[in-house]
Amino acid sequence: MPHLLELKATMQPWELAVTGADQTLLAKRADELGYDMISVPEHFVVPKNHVDLSGPHYFHAYAAMGYFAGATSRIRINSSIALLPLQNPMIAAKALSTLDWMSSGRIIVTFGVGWLRQEFDLLGVAFDKRGRMADEYLAAMIELWTSDDPVFEGEFVSFRDIAFAPKPVQTPHLPVWMGGDADGALKRAARFASGWWPFLTKAEDIPARIDFIKSQPDYHGQLTDIFYGFATSRVGEGHVVQTDPKARPSMGLQEIVDRLSWFASLGVTMSSVPIPPVSSVEAFLDYAQWVAEEIKPRLG
Repeated sequence: MPHLLELKATMQPWELAVTGADQTLLAKRADELGYDMISVPEHFVVPKNHVDLSGPHYFHAYAAMGYFAGATSRIRINSSIALLPLQNPMIAAKALSTLDWMSSGRIIVTFGVGWLRQEFDLLGVAFDKRGRMADEYLAAMIELWTSDDPVFEGEFVSFRDIAFAPKPVQTPHLPVWMGGDADGALKRAARFASGWWPFLTKAEDIPARIDFIKSQPDYHGQLTDIFYGFATSRVGEGHVVQTDPKARPSMGLQEIVDRLSWFASLGVTMSSVPIPPVSSVEAFLDYAQWVAEEIKPRLG
């Protein structure tokens, strides 16, 4: 989806003219063409010293996810990523269960712990505690989603003698994916997640990192999805621009098919092709149709 963010490493100049009305049209067309997922990046504030690389334009993930879910009828809606430690877990759990209930079970959430210390400072959240907070928040949210009598006692969140409804439509709860590359993120994926979304991991290192997730003592065999987009390799730490000729915006059909097939051999289950250097929404729609009709059927 164009203009979900204005990341220097991945954005094409034409995207700046894409409006909310355009995105509504594109979401509906993606639904019709058989695309599998729309994902929504999130930051709440971007310090000015990061704007050059990161851009200022980000949605609140759950608000945008709700809009896209309401504009479509079949496609799954995900975050990429939702910044879990920056959100009250009871409110986040309510937002996500509401979305899943109202969309008839089409919501996935990808959580991350965040990397931009200044954003945490501005929102009054302890950056150095974000990993512990994420572990606790995830456990508390799953308790709210799955228990008829939710009870939780932790350092950062506690509750008892409460009712929580609606529950998610999906059972045992809506799919949780984890975003990130550090060992802590992967251990969190082993404990809580059915999907993993790497951001800085090199594609060739994915099999070893999947093995790491599955080797954890609290892994219960639930990992089913790995997302790795073409553009992932063009974004470095801190959103620094990286060059990757195998992930450039204008690739031919066979190049794309070969790259996606290679990803699949590494354990990747879902990907996205680069946004092309076109000149309009109409041209992008033509490209999206080409991908759906010419590339997707070749992937088996």
